[in-house]
Amino acid sequence: MQYQLDFRCAEHADPFDCPDALIVYSERFDEYGLIVHDGGPSYVVIAYCPWCGAKLPESQRDRWFDEIEALGLDSSDTEALPEKYRSGAWRMPVTSG
Repeated sequence: MQYQLDFRCAEHADPFDCPDALIVYSERFDEYGLIVHDGGPSYVVIAYCPWCGAKLPESQRDRWFDEIEALGLDSSDTEALPEKYRSGAWRMPVTSG
């Protein structure tokens, strides 16, 4: 699986455009997926590695949407989202210091 995650195509900068790219990782949601080559950025979330069967981390997608909703924000307005919600930074513990 790591090979597929590290795969970089010489012809396609975007893995969703490359027919040889199979797996995608979303840092924002901490989830893995099988790319659906339908012309867009679609993927099917997977819970287990397709090669070895190892359990993958539980997707944080629902938690992300819950937090966005609790803040009264519109999840479709990505420009208005606080910076930390555009990456996986929102999942990191807040440290004082």
